[in-house]
Amino acid sequence: MKLHSVVGSPNCRRVEAVANHLGQKLDIEYHDFFAGDLRKPEYLALNANGMVPLLADGAFTLWESNAITQYLADKAGSDTLFPRDPQRRADVVRWQCWELSHFNKAFGTLAWETVAKPTFNLGPTNHALVEIMRDNLKRFAAVLDRHLADRDYLVGNGITIADYSMITPEKFKEAIPFDWAPFANVNAYFERMRKVEHWTRTAPANPAETGRKPKAA
Repeated sequence: MKLHSVVGSPNCRRVEAVANHLGQKLDIEYHDFFAGDLRKPEYLALNANGMVPLLADGAFTLWESNAITQYLADKAGSDTLFPRDPQRRADVVRWQCWELSHFNKAFGTLAWETVAKPTFNLGPTNHALVEIMRDNLKRFAAVLDRHLADRDYLVGNGITIADYSMITPEKFKEAIPFDWAPFANVNAYFERMRKVEHWTRTAPANPAETGRKPKAA
């Protein structure tokens, strides 16, 4: 299986972490975001969105990181990362949908507007949007904090693909303009998850190559 990726991409990292957890070998092809690799006709023919990650398994191609993690877990027959029991599976999918639509939408937008844009000269920060997303993150962080009051992971007693989805923007947690102090359970969860070996292995070996094609690739 081939994974089309960009170095340091949070959504690509979630896919790589799941593959690491499952012991799956992926042939990773890195693209240069800043050089416009994702807008080239040959890549758009694979993913018209011009985004990563993209998984190619023979003639089958799949985009959207959460869908890819589900596919990898099913292909490996993992009942722990993606349970077969209908209710537990629905619970995992629920949290993946929630992080995408609410928690990480706010978190990721803050990271993009206040960290990525100024760091990579990607345009002016939308301060009005920052305020909206800061309020949204406060709202949804409270939901997550309550859920984590008596548990270490999102579903059941161990890590699932929902946890790898939720942890995706952890690199930016202390960099964004947000007060995490009221959310002790969320803070403990992120500290716990950011130390998981399968996740830490996905961090760029050279942060300067973030978004760019590695010289060795």
